[in-house]
Amino acid sequence: MSIFVNQDTRVLVQGITGREGQFHTRQCVAYGTKVVAGVTPGKGGQKMDDIPVYNTVQEAVNETGANCSLIFVPPAFAADAMMEAVDNDVGLIVTITEGIPVLDMMTVKNYMAGRHTRLIGPNCPGIITPGECKVGIMPGPIHKPGGPVGVISRSGTLTYEVVDQLTRQGLGQTTCIGIGGDPINGANFVDCLDAFEKDTETKGILMVGEIGGSAEEEASEFIRKHITKPVVGFIAGLTAPPGRRMGHAGAIISGRSGTAQGKIAVMKESGIHICEDLGTLGEYCKEVFQ
Repeated sequence: MSIFVNQDTRVLVQGITGREGQFHTRQCVAYGTKVVAGVTPGKGGQKMDDIPVYNTVQEAVNETGANCSLIFVPPAFAADAMMEAVDNDVGLIVTITEGIPVLDMMTVKNYMAGRHTRLIGPNCPGIITPGECKVGIMPGPIHKPGGPVGVISRSGTLTYEVVDQLTRQGLGQTTCIGIGGDPINGANFVDCLDAFEKDTETKGILMVGEIGGSAEEEASEFIRKHITKPVVGFIAGLTAPPGRRMGHAGAIISGRSGTAQGKIAVMKESGIHICEDLGTLGEYCKEVFQ
């Protein structure tokens, strides 16, 4: 099984005619993802390869039955793109765009309140169920189908690193999700942990966090109370100096809050297996999960 996406997911790409949209759409199609439509206002009636392009999400959904949107819209227009997808009851939105203003994301979050749409991102690599569906920009070949590990990560490139290590150790993945590192985003650790707990094929969970914010502490509390499967954790940023932004807008240490040491301590108290050496994470996961 998997969470959130599978071989039946029908994807539309907002911003499909842009350079990034075209490149990554082709990569998704080559992986086997069912990309059924694209949306670029003013370019309706055209095609990107064999994929029909529509002016609006409403047209695309009505004509193709798309239930997932992959967004490559520039930052200034990304909030409108997400809200347009919400308006048309798209079940899953994956926003790759980085640099979206925090105020815009607050507007989107408020707009989504009470709706049934799930958002992954922004500023994230997306989501992949290996061998079935890739909705994002991650390199497909490093992933191994068949489980038993579910992967959740705040960092894009670290996601690729840990997945590659898992695959080299013979550990397949059920689903891998990059939730993004912005201060305001969609699905968080808790959302994904809950879904992995309910997935019968996921036998263990790898959680990759980083400095800044309190997402890992909140996830640790949830794990302590609700997760029965083994969880391996890694926190990036052990050597980061306080007060300096490191990579993501959300990766800022404020005083004693958000430090790697503080997060690791809380995670250990919650029964999470902590690996502090990124280079041995794959081997460590093999020991814990097998």
